[in-house]
Amino acid sequence: MSEKGTSDVRELLDEAERDIKDIAKENGKKPWYKRLSLTTWIFIALVLGVMCGLLLQGNPGFADTYIKPIGTIFLNLIKMIVVPLVIVSMMAGVISLKDIKRIGAIGGKTIVFYLFTTGFAVCIGLLFANVMHVGGGYTLASTQLEYEAKEAPSFIDTLVNIFPSNFVQPMADATMLQIIVIALIFGFGIIAAGKKGAIVADFVNGMNAVCIKVMHGIIMFAPFGVFGLITPVIANNGPDVLLPLLWLIIVGYVAMIVHLVVVYSGLLRAVAKMGPLKFFKGIAPALLFAFSSASSVGTLPVNMECTKKMGASDEMVSFVLPLGATINMDGTAIYQGVCAMFIAQVFGIDLTIQQQIVIILTTVLASIGTAGVPGSGMIMLAMVLQSVGLPVEGIALVAGVDRILDMMRTALNISGDSVCCLCMNYLEERKQQRKAEAGA
Repeated sequence: MSEKGTSDVRELLDEAERDIKDIAKENGKKPWYKRLSLTTWIFIALVLGVMCGLLLQGNPGFADTYIKPIGTIFLNLIKMIVVPLVIVSMMAGVISLKDIKRIGAIGGKTIVFYLFTTGFAVCIGLLFANVMHVGGGYTLASTQLEYEAKEAPSFIDTLVNIFPSNFVQPMADATMLQIIVIALIFGFGIIAAGKKGAIVADFVNGMNAVCIKVMHGIIMFAPFGVFGLITPVIANNGPDVLLPLLWLIIVGYVAMIVHLVVVYSGLLRAVAKMGPLKFFKGIAPALLFAFSSASSVGTLPVNMECTKKMGASDEMVSFVLPLGATINMDGTAIYQGVCAMFIAQVFGIDLTIQQQIVIILTTVLASIGTAGVPGSGMIMLAMVLQSVGLPVEGIALVAGVDRILDMMRTALNISGDSVCCLCMNYLEERKQQRKAEAGA
């Protein structure tokens, strides 16, 4: 790694350290309740919801009448923001990829690599969720369900139905796959329009910023929503409904570790001719930072330094890793697959092969524009649940352990970015070598 590259990374790390100290100093002046993170408040809400649910087991009607509406309001707000957020964030994500025109084949191969590994990841998540029966054998009482099973369409019908004949109807019906396709088509259309599309691009980016701010506000309401959702569930079903959560964490971690060790090692060996021990030794600092911080963006400077030390060029690192932080979400893909199957099994709903294919398609396509959205895990999960008709109420069951799962999925996400960078770097070096040999 060049001295300039090293100094740039060091400057970023020093700046991040100063920011952390400033934030810590500022937080020290705040009251104790303002110093607690949102994750802590969600966990507190989960505990309080369980306690209140236990106290109200003799009178579940009270919980259903006076507490459940709080959770319903939270779910309604999530459902309200999902459609506009998906549309504008995905269009903004596509628009941001305009630099690929200058990068050429490298950009195309990078995007294909990211989407391929994301698709493979969600397949692994669904596989382990099915094999290990992630729901833990517990099923909510049928009286709690507001789900009506529909006849699953064929695979061909599913593919045909992805492409809407009406612009407005998919948004009204919250048909996620069709909404994603609309966003992708218009996003690429804005890029193709060039200068004439610049005004629309500015509008989309502005709306994306607005939707993210709205999403911030909704997510801040999450502790109240979790409390309002979990209390009536416990009041009607007892504490046993929480027992499968430990198994959910185990299944999620096993699937992510398998993807990390088997898939990434295989790709490195096959494409970049790099042994797994060298990779894991080199990526270890970034893995530890990602696991502890659960922030892909915060880990980016560390990941850049680690990937450069493993042999990637400055140019490749500067392009592939930031792009990966935007569209690569292997860990999140596994999380979506495992959680969707968990919620389905807990609610006693059998997902067909066609429905699981829809989950795969939704997760892969949505990865282009949703990775950088605050609260994206919850939003993405709501999207996945809606795409196959699963109860969105299931979000309350996994919200309390989301942070634990987020730590591992963040580590997996940044590892995938580094693997892609090393593979693209090796392919580019081989390409330049062949050109040099041909010229000689």
